[in-house]
Amino acid sequence: MSYLITDYVHQFVTSHIQNGSICVDATAGNGNDTVFLCEHAGMDGKVFAFDIQEAAIENTKKRVKESGYQNAEIIFDSHVNMKKYLEEKSVDCILFNFGYLPGGNHAIATKASTSIEAIKEGLDCLKKDGIMGLCIYSGKDSGFEEKEAILNYLKQIDSKKYLVLVTEYYNRVNHPPIPAFIIRLK
Repeated sequence: MSYLITDYVHQFVTSHIQNGSICVDATAGNGNDTVFLCEHAGMDGKVFAFDIQEAAIENTKKRVKESGYQNAEIIFDSHVNMKKYLEEKSVDCILFNFGYLPGGNHAIATKASTSIEAIKEGLDCLKKDGIMGLCIYSGKDSGFEEKEAILNYLKQIDSKKYLVLVTEYYNRVNHPPIPAFIIRLK
C-alpha cells in the first residue's frame, strides 16, 4: 500500500467509482489522475479533464493515448468553468491537485480564490454519494495562503448536505500535503 498523497486519495475514492461513472480531473496536470479515472470509470464512463496550461493539456492527452483509453474529454479551460460542461448532480468523482504542475513552471500555480470557486462548482456537480478528493499542497514554492483559504472554506460547507474529511501526515516535516474529501450526502 502506498501512502503518497495521490495514491492515498485514489484508494479512498475507488469505492465511489464504477463502470459508467462520470468523473472529473479538475487539474489535469500530467494526466495521472485522468488515467486513473478512465480506468475506473470503464468503457461506459466518461472523464472530463480540465487545465489552463497547454503543457498540461498535451501531457494529459499523451498519457491517455498511451494508456489506450477513449473515455476522456480533455478541456483547455479553467476548472472554475466546469459547470459549462457538466450537469448539476451528475458527477460521481472529482479530483483536485492544488499547487503547480509537477515538472512545470513553479510560478504558475493554482490560486485560493479560483480554487475555492472551482470547489463550489464541483459541489454543484456532485451527485448524491459522489466524492471530491483534494490534494492540498503548501510550502516554499506554493505558499500557504491557498492551503489556509481552502481549509477555512471546507469548515463552512453545509454539514447537512456534505461530509468533509481532512486528514494529515501528522509526523511529517516540511509542510506535508493534506488529503481532504467531500462526500455529498443529499
